[in-house]
Amino acid sequence: MFEKLALIGVGLIGASIALKARREGLARQIVGATRRQDTADTANRLGIVDSCGTDLAAACDGADLVIICTPVGACGDVTKIIAPRLKPGAILSEVGSVKQAVIRDMRPHVPAGVHYVPAHPIAGTEHSGPEAGFPELFEGRWAIVTPLPGEDRDAADKVAEFWRRCGSMVEFMTPEWHDKVLGIVSHLPHLIAYTIVGTADDMAGERRSEVIKFAAGGFRDFTRIAASDPTMWRDVFLNNRDAVLEILGRFQEDLFYLQRAIRWGEGDKLFELFNRTRAIRRALIDMKQA
Repeated sequence: MFEKLALIGVGLIGASIALKARREGLARQIVGATRRQDTADTANRLGIVDSCGTDLAAACDGADLVIICTPVGACGDVTKIIAPRLKPGAILSEVGSVKQAVIRDMRPHVPAGVHYVPAHPIAGTEHSGPEAGFPELFEGRWAIVTPLPGEDRDAADKVAEFWRRCGSMVEFMTPEWHDKVLGIVSHLPHLIAYTIVGTADDMAGERRSEVIKFAAGGFRDFTRIAASDPTMWRDVFLNNRDAVLEILGRFQEDLFYLQRAIRWGEGDKLFELFNRTRAIRRALIDMKQA
């Protein structure tokens, strides 16, 4: 699909894109760039890309597709750095789980003649770094493309096809709707997981080792989510602030509803909710998203 693919950031997502693109023959040349020399050394040692260095702009020379795979808070600064080296006709994309703030930060730096197509592969694990990448990460998962008004539709279609060839199912959305949907299905669950694990740690005190030792399935699942990259999730919450706060307010109301039901012994209300949420889990399994 592309002569040269440049990945700015070679962590879990960037490394997985490189490995999948190489396996599927999506680019003739795949290069990476990262701010840290030790990360670049690891990417080179593992052969994830053809070459990886710390000069972000130089990596973009002659690239047909440039994908920024950094935490969302860095996307604007990275775009400013690489902009002078983006060739006319190139496609610039990114993988952030927040769209409106990233578009706000990136768009002013995108040169004329470069096609900016925001996208978001909804895939990941709690691990980070080049070693965490694997080519199957995107298979059977959704990738959301949020093309901007007035931008080249052919470029958006090409980004969508790239993600399809990475194994993803593709959906087009507006940036605003993307941020609201992801606030519900991704951002709020991570916020709750961080809170629950932190609360358990605070309450355990001297018995912390016992809490860890006897952690049951529910708490164990929360710890997996709460082990996600701190920099990435700090930036997500700060850059999708409005949507997260709106959804968090609704969640607090629902939590108080459950609190009252437990206090007054209203088992029918608890059963009704648990039965409804169980059906959602079954639907996820049927859709092969579990």
